[in-house]
Amino acid sequence: MTDRYGVIGHPIAHSKSPIIHQLFAKQTKQDISYEAFDIRPDDLDKEVRRLVKDGLRGFNVTVPHKEAIAELADVLVGQALRCKAVNTVTVAEDGTLAGDNTDGLGLLRDLRRNLRVSLAGELILILGAGGATRGIVPALLEAEPAELKIANRTSERAELLADEFGEYGPVQACTFDALEQQPFDLVINATSAGLRGETPPFPSSIIGPDTVCYDLSYAMSETPFLSWAREHGGENLYQGWGMLVEQAAESFMIWRGERPDTEDVLRRLRRPPDKLALAVPG
Repeated sequence: MTDRYGVIGHPIAHSKSPIIHQLFAKQTKQDISYEAFDIRPDDLDKEVRRLVKDGLRGFNVTVPHKEAIAELADVLVGQALRCKAVNTVTVAEDGTLAGDNTDGLGLLRDLRRNLRVSLAGELILILGAGGATRGIVPALLEAEPAELKIANRTSERAELLADEFGEYGPVQACTFDALEQQPFDLVINATSAGLRGETPPFPSSIIGPDTVCYDLSYAMSETPFLSWAREHGGENLYQGWGMLVEQAAESFMIWRGERPDTEDVLRRLRRPPDKLALAVPG
């Protein structure tokens, strides 16, 4: 019998998770299906309960539901215990929900294994203080940077995260305007700045020729943040494709007990859309 999984979010039509998990299933010869479910925030509790009743074995969670699902889950495990945000839910036989978070692990694996980026003893800056940032801060602090700074348009959310995660390592908070006039070793964009046609509101001083610029967003062309970074001297520019695939592989491992190889899937996912469609198993 085919085991059903899926991803919930709003909106969700853009999600590449169904493609990724179909490729994982074909590679590992697992009999699963994987669907995308568009759920509005007001309908979250009702729709999640319906999916569980319909037999879903697990589901991924994307914006804007990661923090809300942490509240809805019956138990938090793994990284979700620290970050209080969930991107992976396992449904037990009795219908209870266990929430985990693989975002941080996926990011670290992409940075370290795929991109060969050093993190220990480095100066790391995260731009934005939303749910995406919450999901990656604990894992980044475990990598023992010299300092992790969270910058946001307003200081309240950044300071809240810094206070919450301060016990795990050296984390500071500030506004974009208050950033030091110095380049960081790694700059991670966790905002949507630029995606709505806005000019990224960051000082160019945070970018140096050796700065690694990583955008959690991903697209078939260069993202607005990376275009901005390039214009201001950035040379090491990366999108979040690797994190997307690596965090999905961690979720697959939780559900199926086998971690798929990500290299071939990542290569297929970066193909142009017309060729990518041909790579999706039937």
